[in-house]
Amino acid sequence: MDFLQSLLMGFSVAMTPENLLFCLVGATVGTAVGVLPGIGPVTTIAMLIPLTFHMPAIGSLIMLAGIYYGANHAGSTTAIMLNMPGEPSSVVVCLDGYPLAKKGRAGAALAMSAVSSFVAGCVAFMIVAALSPQLSHIALAFGPTEYFATIVMALIMASILTDDSLLTTLGMCMIGLLIGSIGTDLTTGDERYAFGIPSLSDGANFVAVAVGLYAFTEIIEYSGTTAIRQKMSFSFRGLVPSRDDLARSWKPIMRGTALGSAFGIFPGTGPMLSSFVGYSMEKRLADDPSRFGKGAIEGVVGPEAAANAAAITHFIPMLTLGIPAGAAMAIMLGALQIQGIAPGPGVMTDHPALFWGLIASMWIGNLMLLVLNLPLIGLWVRLLGMPFHVLYPPIIAFSCIGVYSEQNSYFDILFAAGLGLLGILFRILGANPAPLILSVVLEPLLEQNFRRAMIIGNGDVSVFLKNPISLGILLFTAAVMIYFKVKKKTIIDDVVNLDDKAREPA
Repeated sequence: MDFLQSLLMGFSVAMTPENLLFCLVGATVGTAVGVLPGIGPVTTIAMLIPLTFHMPAIGSLIMLAGIYYGANHAGSTTAIMLNMPGEPSSVVVCLDGYPLAKKGRAGAALAMSAVSSFVAGCVAFMIVAALSPQLSHIALAFGPTEYFATIVMALIMASILTDDSLLTTLGMCMIGLLIGSIGTDLTTGDERYAFGIPSLSDGANFVAVAVGLYAFTEIIEYSGTTAIRQKMSFSFRGLVPSRDDLARSWKPIMRGTALGSAFGIFPGTGPMLSSFVGYSMEKRLADDPSRFGKGAIEGVVGPEAAANAAAITHFIPMLTLGIPAGAAMAIMLGALQIQGIAPGPGVMTDHPALFWGLIASMWIGNLMLLVLNLPLIGLWVRLLGMPFHVLYPPIIAFSCIGVYSEQNSYFDILFAAGLGLLGILFRILGANPAPLILSVVLEPLLEQNFRRAMIIGNGDVSVFLKNPISLGILLFTAAVMIYFKVKKKTIIDDVVNLDDKAREPA
């Protein structure tokens, strides 16, 4: 009864005119950035964080959340229409979505993609609503050793699942921990790594870090690009799928939803890995695998359901443990901290309106996306004709204003620009910045819990092994590391082969 009352309270909060507007803005902006290659949800969320400084906490989170799952929802539109994935998670949708479009069945593919995303989002919403309170109660019993082990697991999982080089991603984690430790030590009062710069005495500006590594890096990389993207070479017909499409789709939608919901809870997995695994699973379970790659509707709805379910369930570890499951979640966690709200299990008890209002807004946002994506397909496809050199000047102007406005510091703009150049170097080296962003956010929590655990254990590191929960978490992390050390090459090769095939010219 308490669960239903809390959920009803959440809908009453989410359905106020102000929060409905924030949800609509987030879903619309998310759809737009999901359609446009090169401008992902992480970049957009990082760029818009300064806009949330003077917004209500619940409204800002509803908007940022809408951008995140809206972008994952919309990436399949251009994958089907133009063989051009708007988001990495939509790469595999190209394999069967574009062949369906060339056969004149783009409408059916888009309709089933939208329906699969909506169904997956609704199921994932119920999972988030049902599991989050339970995990919050468990998290309240966590001590320093358990939290430290959980944070280590989050960083390791993000490292082994986001890149083919464990050494590279662990290195990115270490760089992130170093950046996160800049500033005044709260225990001793000493400055660390500030180099006498007053702007660094309170720590590195998280907004500058996020905007620099994503928005500025995108701008620098695409600054010389003036090409106009390709246009549709076929006509667009109705949106009504056939009975055969419906019969072939419902099982893949259910399987993809279950897969994505499970994957989304763990750090580092996310929508992209869920969509790839979902496509591989559907192809292996198909009666006729030769249909895949030639226009199989299962190859569209299965990965799409898995990606959207993962995008929604990614909120579980952030809301219950204060541990983000990906780069976008890390930036949203930073936005929560900027609002003066301490992340973790206390969010549900101390800020129930925010907690349940955000969860309820996810269902409302998914309904809005269903309405937004299908009628406005023509608008989104025309938006693709916009050249990069028109798109990026306002982005860089807005980014600079946003970075400066948080602390009124010119140094923060220079710091973000320097990280933008560093981000280009990371791309050249094939290093994913997501583990770095996670480490910057989690460093204070990691350091505080390590120190507390050392005090409890009188300086004995074995305190982490004597606690059965932290020992279990560390053993699970070690087992996953060993497994992916052995199996990762095969998984990476499969992903690369699918990616290359999706990018072949039609």
